[in-house]
Amino acid sequence: MSIVIIGGNDCMVCQYKNLCKKYGCRAKVFTQMTSTMKQQIGTPDLLVLFTATVSHKMVRCVLSECKNQQLAIARSHSSSLSALREILEEHTGN
Repeated sequence: MSIVIIGGNDCMVCQYKNLCKKYGCRAKVFTQMTSTMKQQIGTPDLLVLFTATVSHKMVRCVLSECKNQQLAIARSHSSSLSALREILEEHTGN
């Protein structure tokens, strides 16, 4: 399963990826808006959006891309590991 994480804390990128690996998922993490982010998102099985740590512009960009590709989105206000763990348990069935 492939996952794209939008938002979160810069210092926790490795922890997000390690947690996803424990659930058998490959993860890309974008904590900052980049000019090529739309192309880099690709077509993941799940897109996780940490709403408290991203700008409105970044949210609009991501949501428009998800709408175009009909991607599954999981939103969380918190960007903690426990919030990500709950999302992964819900969507991976582990």
